[in-house]
Amino acid sequence: MSEPWRAAPPPQPAAAAAAPVLLPDLPDPMRQRGHVVLVALMFVMAAVGVVGAGFFAITSGDARGSGLSLLYALLPLPALLACFFWLDRYEPEPWHYKLAAVVWGGVGAVSIALAAQLTIDWLWSPSLPVMATVVAPLTEEPAKALFLVLTFVRMRRVIDGLVDGLVFAGLVGLGFAFVENVGYYAGSYVGIDETTIDGPFATTMTFVLRGIMSPFAHPMFTAAFGIAVGIAVTVRSKPLKVLLWVGGLVGSILLHGLWNAGASFDEGAWFLVVYVLVGGLLAGLIVLAVLARSRQGRFLARALTDLARRGWMVPDEIPFIAAPAYRRKAVTYARERGGDVASRATRRYQRDAVTTAFLHAGILEGRPKPQARVRVEQLLGVMRALRPYVVLPPPMRFSAQPVAPGYPPYAPPAPQAGALYPTAGAPGPYGAPPGAPPVPPAAWPPPTAPPPTPVPPQAEPPSRGGPW
Repeated sequence: MSEPWRAAPPPQPAAAAAAPVLLPDLPDPMRQRGHVVLVALMFVMAAVGVVGAGFFAITSGDARGSGLSLLYALLPLPALLACFFWLDRYEPEPWHYKLAAVVWGGVGAVSIALAAQLTIDWLWSPSLPVMATVVAPLTEEPAKALFLVLTFVRMRRVIDGLVDGLVFAGLVGLGFAFVENVGYYAGSYVGIDETTIDGPFATTMTFVLRGIMSPFAHPMFTAAFGIAVGIAVTVRSKPLKVLLWVGGLVGSILLHGLWNAGASFDEGAWFLVVYVLVGGLLAGLIVLAVLARSRQGRFLARALTDLARRGWMVPDEIPFIAAPAYRRKAVTYARERGGDVASRATRRYQRDAVTTAFLHAGILEGRPKPQARVRVEQLLGVMRALRPYVVLPPPMRFSAQPVAPGYPPYAPPAPQAGALYPTAGAPGPYGAPPGAPPVPPAAWPPPTAPPPTPVPPQAEPPSRGGPW
């Protein structure tokens, strides 16, 4: 029964929708001027490379030969790229640098080497064995090594040691081998190798020789120079650096010439000897790469342990930053508990912590990267701003790596409320910035109010009997 005399309840205000949690737009201290231009140039070169690979494939004469040439060139590429990306897991380099290495190998190095070889052939017309064993190594290896030189002179300096040298050298070699293989497969299809075999069978046989039996040939040649560059960044003597660079380039040229000599002459025994020798060198290179990767992981754990000892990060975070497997588990955990924002913040926090650790270790070991001190301070500021959004799994037992002797102790200044970076002139992790007036260090820990005066306990009344 209706009751019209009863007043209707007042309308309730609609519940305000919860504001979505957004990750703050934080700057990247490692970003350099010209970054956008370089990325755009890389994509332009990649487009040119696609057109060039298509042109080489068309030389096969028909669609079937073109498709077969591109297919055989692409088949081993994912597995080969995965090997070098696995090698780069402890200190992952920016994706655009790794992509640029592949693009340079397939476009820049091929263009330089091809132009030089055409010029030499036009001027002197050397024989095919001379072109293969002398001219090709002398023109192709410097063209591929030029990418590592260009990355070294950049302020970013992505090559920190042996592992980085191997990774970038290998990626450049893969890009070069991909475009070269397209040309070889198309040539085999039309029978320009002066044999009586042509068509799909000839292309398949060339694929077996180049794509299955020797897929790491070009990466291994360039790896000699990459190893030299990786070792050179750890030494301080400039003459020794130059000697290492020259020796690495000479090693790349000799390896390439030896391999081509085995394939250019008709002596089957000579090719077998060269193949076994180069295969042994490749096995040794793989062992060296695995050992260097393991050493890099221990180096990262020691550097993170020293950061935690100085109070710049929490020790319980180290397992989820130092070990690639636990990094992925931490990101998955963050996504399940805090959504996309937490997963992106956790991934960015891990990346910045790894970068900070390697920059910090380079400073303490006397081989700092350009602007390393400033970038460490900025990265620590970004990590402080990210930390409230980071979601990590519960702490786990972790055996911290021993800190190298000689690392000086440090008490960090108290972070200022609301400040992303330290105030200009304030002491940072390594003291006042260069050229700044001396500033007295901030007290740490911050001063607190004196503890209250303890109140003496009141005397208890005398007992009137025994315990009963």
